[in-house]
Amino acid sequence: MSGPQHDPSLYTHRDTVPISRALISVSDKTGLVELVQALAGAGVEIVSTGSTAKTIAEVGVAVTEVSSVTGFPESLDGRVKTLHPGVHAGILADLRLESHKHQLAELGIRPFDLVVVNLYPFRETVASGAAPDAVIEQIDIGGPALVRASAKNFANVAIVVSPDRYDDIVAALAAGGTGLAVRRGLAAEAFAHTASYDTAVAGWFAEQLGAEIDPAPADAEPGFPDVLSVTAEKAQTLRYGENSHQQAALYTRAGGHGIAQAIQLHGKEMSYNNFVDGDAAVRAAYDFAEPAVAIIKHANPCGIALADSDAPDAIASAHAKAHACDPVSAYGGVIAANRPVTLAMAETVKDIFTEVLIAPAFDADAFELLSTKKNLRLLTLPEGYGREGVELRQISGGFLAQTRDVFDRFDRSTWTLAAGEPADEATLADLEFAWKACRSVKSNAILLAKGGASVGVGMGQVNRVDSCHLAVTRAGDRAAGSVAASDAFFPFADGAEVLIEAGVSAIVQPGGSVRDADVIAAAEKAGVTMYFTGERHFFH
Repeated sequence: MSGPQHDPSLYTHRDTVPISRALISVSDKTGLVELVQALAGAGVEIVSTGSTAKTIAEVGVAVTEVSSVTGFPESLDGRVKTLHPGVHAGILADLRLESHKHQLAELGIRPFDLVVVNLYPFRETVASGAAPDAVIEQIDIGGPALVRASAKNFANVAIVVSPDRYDDIVAALAAGGTGLAVRRGLAAEAFAHTASYDTAVAGWFAEQLGAEIDPAPADAEPGFPDVLSVTAEKAQTLRYGENSHQQAALYTRAGGHGIAQAIQLHGKEMSYNNFVDGDAAVRAAYDFAEPAVAIIKHANPCGIALADSDAPDAIASAHAKAHACDPVSAYGGVIAANRPVTLAMAETVKDIFTEVLIAPAFDADAFELLSTKKNLRLLTLPEGYGREGVELRQISGGFLAQTRDVFDRFDRSTWTLAAGEPADEATLADLEFAWKACRSVKSNAILLAKGGASVGVGMGQVNRVDSCHLAVTRAGDRAAGSVAASDAFFPFADGAEVLIEAGVSAIVQPGGSVRDADVIAAAEKAGVTMYFTGERHFFH
């Protein structure tokens, strides 16, 4: 549907718009008192609603109740307050048009120059675990209507949706009014604000209707919504992107509990690449319930290791084993630990050039020691870290969406013995560790492990046999007696033969190749145990 058409020649230029009348209706009262005192001091008439009007009156500032403007009382427990021509005509009138001025005069309606609105705390109510009926009451109707009307008419009205902008309005009062560029910028913020709000509401309804995917049931049918709404707020501008000639910024999603919400305690500003590697490190370390450490370089693990929860200083032990996998590549890497960093771990890390160290917490003495390294970035993850149920990836012109890779569907209880003798408990534990760890490795992924730690990693090769050669080369003598995991099946026996020749004692892989029989035969001939998982773990 098209809107009304106007002759552009009828419009007159309006740059600075004096503020003489303001409508204020806010849930967040931060900075409200100071704002209304400044407005009142400048002789601005203030119209307000409900609890906002009460707060204004309590500090001795004159305020007109909106019901006096509409001639209609607030009703239905506050559901209807500002939805009235007496309000919206005063906001939407384009005072560049003489016809609009005449219509306002005929209707006896005065225009507004400033509208200050922030919306009901919908997200906060959802996060509190409130019942659905309580959540629904926090879906704002009149507020978004006010915001959108004011933003549409930015040529005449300044719309403010955040207390962070109150100082700008106070400055505008001193300057004689709001400038066109300021009002246009405020309008852009306002539309982004209502878009984000509506996305949150739509997402909640999707969850209520079961349209959002829960990856837990193995046989769940995909329930991707017909319309995918994605919104995020800029948290910071980064120094540059992947390379110094690229610009970059960090955006955070409301309700997120990942690397984007981590708190930096120390060190240089995080870079684009730091965030990418940090996310990969956290993904790898938090795949495990046991104390675990992952060391990442260029989004690939150069070491992942576990330690027994009952072991003395388990996280320090896990870090030492992870570092031993590939000390050369660990130089300049990013480390993630899924337990608080202890002094023993800190004493090792301080002597290794490390870009970022991420953990749920740092022991006081560990933080004191590590903070002497001025360039080392120390981050703590938010409580309740977890990967989203649906992962997005941008491609040209759109997005790809998929459910996250959930390991616990494919633990060893579902494996099939394809070759050799059943593995003993220690070997099975290493196989399960390797299988879980290899999904943090870019495909084609081959990971050798021994004693709950990676000893060789082959990643990102365009054929699997090259990944096998790389993993074996990096492991060196440690390949003998290790176990191996492959994120996808061996298309030929050659890759498995490289591992077998290096002394690998057991292999876990998905199976499913048309040449599985050849691969099984190679393992049987060498007396190597091989398990099929029936599921791959590609990570592109």
